[in-house]
Amino acid sequence: MLMKLVFHMKKSISIPIIIISFSIFISVVYLGTSNSFLFESLDIIGNNVKSDEETKLNSIISKFDFEGSIDIKNESDILKIRDELIFYIWNKPPSIIFPTDNSSKILPTLVEKNILDTRFSDLENLMKIDKLSIEMANGVNSIVYIFHAEQNNNQLMIYHQGHSGGFINGKSTINYFLKNGYSVMAFSMPLVGMNSQPTINIENIGPIKFFEHDQFKLLESENFSPLNYFFSPINHSLNYLDLNYNFKNYYMIGISGGGWTSTVYPALDTRISKSFAVSGSLPIPLRIAPQDIGDYEQLIPSFYSIANYLELYVMSSYGHNREFIQVFNKFDPCCFSGTLYENYENEMYDTISKLNSGSFEIILDDTHNKHEISEFALNSLLKKIQT
Repeated sequence: MLMKLVFHMKKSISIPIIIISFSIFISVVYLGTSNSFLFESLDIIGNNVKSDEETKLNSIISKFDFEGSIDIKNESDILKIRDELIFYIWNKPPSIIFPTDNSSKILPTLVEKNILDTRFSDLENLMKIDKLSIEMANGVNSIVYIFHAEQNNNQLMIYHQGHSGGFINGKSTINYFLKNGYSVMAFSMPLVGMNSQPTINIENIGPIKFFEHDQFKLLESENFSPLNYFFSPINHSLNYLDLNYNFKNYYMIGISGGGWTSTVYPALDTRISKSFAVSGSLPIPLRIAPQDIGDYEQLIPSFYSIANYLELYVMSSYGHNREFIQVFNKFDPCCFSGTLYENYENEMYDTISKLNSGSFEIILDDTHNKHEISEFALNSLLKKIQT
């Protein structure tokens, strides 16, 4: 009885399948050279789905007032916000973090001159490499290299790598500026590259090995912000350079998480005259794709309530002979691709124009489909520095 039932079911299922298959076959034969109709229909369906999704996203974006989110009207506003940000990060007044008296500036823990690192031995126009080892709270450190140019223009480019690895990944960018006469000071993000990944004992939790930035939330307190780990190495290193060298200008460039660093740090330290952030950030309301959300440091409510991203852009742009440029890779497979910046670009230009000091610009790089600082971007930025 069971066998008959199974057989009957197979027959019942087979008949409609045969009919459907035959219908598709007849349709294809009938359409002949017009079988593109099937693909066009699929394209229409796909485009409709895409259009619906874009409509939803545009609806979300349209609810945000980009112009109204910039609460900076003059230099006094910038100075006030900058002081608040500095105190938030270091829990100390700006006069301690950025002293005017060079003799009181904090130096790196260890300086090693003229080191050998064979990974960089083939760099062009390289005279020597100095290494700074900066020790911070809880065993977190930062290893910094200073690449001194042989034939140099007495100007320094700060290069900051992102989350993907140490600054060895930025070797081509380091080489580009070296061969054009710029000394380069290179940084990796905390816990990345040659930097330490310490085991830290957390009260009432236990020892935890730190290797992801999101873990920094466990170290937050009223007296300590883990943002200290991102910005202290740059501050200490510039203090060291101020004491020991006489560079005419400091510039800064970074990719991805390094692009974020190259966005925020110049807002705090006006020693950086021109800064370039590649695939580094978008205002939080425009982060409508999962890949754009960002790590811990990009989403700290108490920090960005002091200055949101648009205000940070303004602060990094503002000042005599200062400029902040965002570079977006249009086809970036990692993050911040496309042209979402168009939603705030005009507001930024208007704000900087009203402040009447400094410069802001956005460059769209459509020359490749990688997450990198391209040759096009480097050439474009070099022109900006040289003009």
